[in-house]
Amino acid sequence: MMTYSEVEAVTGYVGNFNVTVRKKARYVDPNECTSCAECAEVCPVAVPDEYQQGFSSRKAIYLPFPQAVPSAYVLNMDDCLGNNPIACGKCADVCDKNCIDYDDQDKLVNIEVGVIITATGMDVYDPTEYDEYGYTRHENVITSMEFERLICAGGPTEGHFIRPSDRKTPQTIGFIQCVGSRSRDGRGNPYCSNICCMNTVKDTLLLCDHYPGIEAKVFYMDIRAFGKGFEDLYMRSKEEGVKYIRGIPGDVTEDPETRNLLLTVENTTTGKLENHELEVLVLAQGVIPRRDNDRIRKLLTLSTTSDGFIMESHPKLKPVDAPTKGIYIAGCAESPKDVKDSVTQASAAAARASILLNAGKTKIEAITSQIDADKCNFCGICAQVCPYNAIVSSDRKTKRLPVIIQAACAGCGACAAECPQDAITMRHFRDEQILAQIEAILAVEPHKHLLTFACNWCSYAGGDDAGTARLQYPTASRLIRTMCSGRVDQKFVLHAFKLGAPIVLVSGCHFSDCHYISAVHWTQKRMDKLWNKLDKLGVRPDRLRLEWISAADGQKFAKVMRELDDVIKNVTMDEIEYTMNVLAEEEAKAKEKKTKTRVEVQA
Repeated sequence: MMTYSEVEAVTGYVGNFNVTVRKKARYVDPNECTSCAECAEVCPVAVPDEYQQGFSSRKAIYLPFPQAVPSAYVLNMDDCLGNNPIACGKCADVCDKNCIDYDDQDKLVNIEVGVIITATGMDVYDPTEYDEYGYTRHENVITSMEFERLICAGGPTEGHFIRPSDRKTPQTIGFIQCVGSRSRDGRGNPYCSNICCMNTVKDTLLLCDHYPGIEAKVFYMDIRAFGKGFEDLYMRSKEEGVKYIRGIPGDVTEDPETRNLLLTVENTTTGKLENHELEVLVLAQGVIPRRDNDRIRKLLTLSTTSDGFIMESHPKLKPVDAPTKGIYIAGCAESPKDVKDSVTQASAAAARASILLNAGKTKIEAITSQIDADKCNFCGICAQVCPYNAIVSSDRKTKRLPVIIQAACAGCGACAAECPQDAITMRHFRDEQILAQIEAILAVEPHKHLLTFACNWCSYAGGDDAGTARLQYPTASRLIRTMCSGRVDQKFVLHAFKLGAPIVLVSGCHFSDCHYISAVHWTQKRMDKLWNKLDKLGVRPDRLRLEWISAADGQKFAKVMRELDDVIKNVTMDEIEYTMNVLAEEEAKAKEKKTKTRVEVQA
């Protein structure tokens, strides 16, 4: 266990990860420190204690929190007075163990591991951003995190809940739910944070238990008490006298004399406007992804969902696997969840990791890419495109070919589609195989067919969903399955148009659901280039369509097919013939140019 440390870099692939960890300088030897606290007693510096939410102070040398492992003090050099030149040094003078070293330095440690479990947790919504409900203006408006510290036995008031303004025990307390959650006006997040409702129910039960007769009111949209025993806790809270008012306050003001808080709320159950006076107001904060999630994502080559949490490989089949092989997810890093679900997911991640480690070897699907040494010109584009960092870049000076790490390659095919020299071959999805499918589909009456490239994980599965649901759509569609829409090369689309296709549809995952992390972004860029090219050639760009269809979008799949069937009817034979002739001329020019280049090189 490496505490007070952070991961600097991660390289390698499944079974062979190399992790660089920065062990931060503690300036106190954790092996010798006995947590006697004598150093903290003589320290003249006092700053707000982050762990206690600023309700109490700590010294420059301090124990991070009561259950810290190891139970040793840490010296914060940003607060310390004894750093270059020594202006204090009192803590070092009183330390009998000589644990304190002002010259301590950060250390970089390299470790080799087979698998990585990402359990980085989450952060909470900060209500100061929009000053919701007067949090920055009224001292007696606190957050649920601050409430936890005030009522905790290890908190700044030793578990005696007080009102911040006068340090007296309040008699009326209100809770506002969904602060920073379930909001679509930009003042928070649109998703439900899962834990807030039951956390408030638990807090009201604590208040009723510690202070019989206290009046607690909960303002809510709806209480979401799903989970074993949660409904019972909710009903028990009601039986204790807690009032649940269905409505979110519009504004909070303060009585300047009593410092009480005045709320106006529309009770949607009774349909009446109500006024409430409270001594303390608690804001039930929503959960947000870690603020440094972007750095974690880049370190481990992960992808995130639209709400910012780390995305799993498959929500049902692989709920704890990351898209990158050998990396697993646990806890709130993946989505908001309570302790029980976090522990369950942690156990699942540990089990998945142990299966891989015990096997000693890992199997890969035979859909990975290969480099053709005769065609490669060392441009390095393939390494830039790969979302898994599975390609070791080439070197033009030393004529070193790119190397594909087969264990890390997931077979998305984006590298093959972007390679300008056609120097990359995808096993079982070779260019010749896909071109042959296009030719077979368009061999007879091509003007009647809708040629569709469908990604295996989403749009192809969306077609399956439409079929199993017996949704009706025209029979003009002809699907070519690729592992990812990122595999769809420009030449596939142009070849289809050259053979007389009226419409070509490229369909793939939504940006936030891409099974191959960021491969879908290259699809978008490639289609943008193609639209520009078709426009320059005088071909209607709207004959090339790009749609994002998920595995659950059977209805959208059928709808798109119906819409494009109508478009096919509006594509004339003259348009198709013009397109075929223009593209044939372009192909001839390209071949002629290539031949001239070869002759010049040989000369």
